[in-house]
Amino acid sequence: MKAEIVTVHPTHRIRDLSDAEFVDRYGADRFTASVILNKLRYAVEHMSSGFLREAFSPIIRDWYDFACTVSGPAQLQYPMAVVSNSLLGFLGTMPDGVANVVEEFGEQNLSPGDVLICNDPYRAGLHVNDVCFIRPVFVDGKIITFVNMRAHQLDMGGTVPGGFSATKLNVYENGLVIPPMLLWSGDQPVRSAFSLIFDNTRFGELLLPDFMSIFQQLSLGERLVRESVTRYGLESYLGTLEYACDTSAERMRDAIASIPDGDYIGTSVIDADGVDDSIEYTIRVTLRKRGHDIEADLSGTSAQARTSINGGILEAKTALGVALTMLLDPDVPFTSGTWRNVDLVAPPGTVLTALPPDGPTMMYFEANGALLSAVFSALNPVLGENGVGGDYGSCSVHNGFGVSNDGSQWSTVAQVGGEHGPWGATRAGDGDSYTVSFINNNLDPSTEQLEHDTPVVLLRKEAVIDTGGAGTHRGGAAHRKDTLFSTNAHHHSSPFGFKTPAGIGANGGATGPSGGVWIFPPENGGERPSGLVGTAPDAYRTTTPVAGVLDPESKELDPEKGTYHYYASEPVWQTKAGTVFRYQTNGGGGWGSPYKRDPEKVLADVRDEYVSIEGAARDYGVVVVGDPQRDPEGLRIDMAATAERRQHGE
Repeated sequence: MKAEIVTVHPTHRIRDLSDAEFVDRYGADRFTASVILNKLRYAVEHMSSGFLREAFSPIIRDWYDFACTVSGPAQLQYPMAVVSNSLLGFLGTMPDGVANVVEEFGEQNLSPGDVLICNDPYRAGLHVNDVCFIRPVFVDGKIITFVNMRAHQLDMGGTVPGGFSATKLNVYENGLVIPPMLLWSGDQPVRSAFSLIFDNTRFGELLLPDFMSIFQQLSLGERLVRESVTRYGLESYLGTLEYACDTSAERMRDAIASIPDGDYIGTSVIDADGVDDSIEYTIRVTLRKRGHDIEADLSGTSAQARTSINGGILEAKTALGVALTMLLDPDVPFTSGTWRNVDLVAPPGTVLTALPPDGPTMMYFEANGALLSAVFSALNPVLGENGVGGDYGSCSVHNGFGVSNDGSQWSTVAQVGGEHGPWGATRAGDGDSYTVSFINNNLDPSTEQLEHDTPVVLLRKEAVIDTGGAGTHRGGAAHRKDTLFSTNAHHHSSPFGFKTPAGIGANGGATGPSGGVWIFPPENGGERPSGLVGTAPDAYRTTTPVAGVLDPESKELDPEKGTYHYYASEPVWQTKAGTVFRYQTNGGGGWGSPYKRDPEKVLADVRDEYVSIEGAARDYGVVVVGDPQRDPEGLRIDMAATAERRQHGE
């Protein structure tokens, strides 16, 4: 990886600089630098708000699948100083992505009003649907900054409408690859570039207005940058970009220093690649911490997968930065300075550093999540009470498509699967039971909008009892989602991490249990079930398993003796109208000893049906008396029985 220029001497902290030293270093006083920095943060959020309001594609409008950043010029090594409050996976790849795209195209070939575009995962990161848009900002004939957006396009060609499939075998099946090229030149559309894209992609009626909105947001970002430069001067502006990166680098440096020196090894597993279930992919990271620096060595990680479950080097760098930020100091501003004291040793051709043509990266976020989990498993033991429980591990993305009764095509992308679920617990409290994975930062699509746009009905979205990892602070509960498809449909279902539990515990907390995915067939050949699909053990007997460790007869979850079902035993699931898909995520990891949990909190969990009466006694040593369904307010704790049970650890 290209090293960022270090501008802060290790012994000279920013807060210790005199006013004169600060001005000498950054070309602005502290107040001015703070004002410029906050104006830039306003700019990216203003761009985001405008785009979110105008977006046509549901993956953008309802999911927040985009990001905005501001980077400095080449002479400063393209420092990413400001980011929007959006997808972390996007943000972490932008510093190198912008630099790679601009360097290849040639800064000398850019002019005012240009917009560069690139979606190649090996140049800019992520997957082909995540298209990067870059607008240079000129002052006095020189580029002084780049205003950037990355936005997921609903389709970029390839063999699968919408793109989300973990079974594609190479980059040629994956979709259209766009090298660095101009989409706008001098504020005028480049017709050949537009033709190339729209001749090779579906859903052009959604992509085109989103492209136009992106152009307007980039123009807005340029205008807001120019206002700051005009008011405060170019020297102050460029100095502020460096100041923003220096502050996050300094905070991360201090956070790394809090870890005892040593070598720490963590692993995690991706359970199958979809060709079959004969290969498990091991993610291995060795963290060598010395002083204020840390080296992450990915040697020992499995070779790149046979399908599109791989990640690239930029995603690995992102996951490492996210993991260290979450574990060590969540308040570190996410800039290119985040990695200044972090070295990444990454052998090429692994499932985390895949290479073309046989290393497609469509489901990169699964590899990202696995690396993040491995970092957690390496550092949680040494962090003790500062450890963080693991999340639900897999986004379990569902990509469904078909034809409505009126003949129109429809598609659901990352809306009806297991894309949302629980976090693990921390020293601060219980884990949230319904949010996004650690590596993401997106929205939950609204039920009303989804049912309006596609022929589906969301029958159930609920927490599952006894699925949060037990602890002094409980992990978030697994989430169960049932979706009825009212037309015939084709489905690419991509749930990972169900073979072994993903939500690792911290500081003595228990691991959250694994989940599963099932297909419930139409009842009596009808287009709709007679009622809600059941949740009792016998409700699963007629299902088709998609993923999970399940009892061979009842097909309910059985992590001890069950049979493992890998996600792509059928690469494309064909279903009739009236079919219901059920996704149940993994549970979040607990934090701290379960027997130290406040009994009143356990009682509240029983009342709210996060924990059963049996689970309260088994996992927490708390004996609860009463009926949580018929008389939840009448529940009480048998204090004597609880004291005895906890004393004997039964």
